Amino acid sequence: MSPFCSSTVRLAVCASLWGLAVAAGPAGAERADRDQPLRFTADALRYDDARRVNVLTGRVEITKGSLLLRAERVEVRQSAEGHHSAQATGTGEPAYFRQKREGVDEHVEGRAARIDYDSRTDTVRLSGNAMIRRLRGNDLADEIQGQTITWDNTAETFTVQGGGEGSPDGRVRGVLTPAPASSRGGTR
Repeated sequence: MSPFCSSTVRLAVCASLWGLAVAAGPAGAERADRDQPLRFTADALRYDDARRVNVLTGRVEITKGSLLLRAERVEVRQSAEGHHSAQATGTGEPAYFRQKREGVDEHVEGRAARIDYDSRTDTVRLSGNAMIRRLRGNDLADEIQGQTITWDNTAETFTVQGGGEGSPDGRVRGVLTPAPASSRGGTR
């Protein structure tokens, strides 16, 4: 492979993976993360230039600023228009993400058998025994569980569908904790 091709492939891989870095966009992701380099480790990487697909396999870990994504397999696609979509899947362990929220000492983390991100619609979909938690410091503030959780970053809304193994009766489960007294005057 020529040095030009090597750097072109490296650039294409990083550009495609960048779209994945906002997969944890829920709950006002830290703005500074956008300017951070994307770093990844995996047991293997397969890049298909013709199809614009990157496949990372084996103990995949991706970081970009405060974002952390772990999965057994991550597939990133880039459309002709430059939009990215990513699919992170776990085999023995669920796919997992964690990211700091902007301006507060809070993190959002989630896990599911599969996590899908679409930069065109700016949505994140967790499916298969899905869970999202909000932590204030190290304390659990909120937790939502269901078969499928879809987060719309643009509208800042999410929907949760029941069913699946996570709940014996197939219903959505959750715990919502009141905001601390000192922050009740502002937004949450």
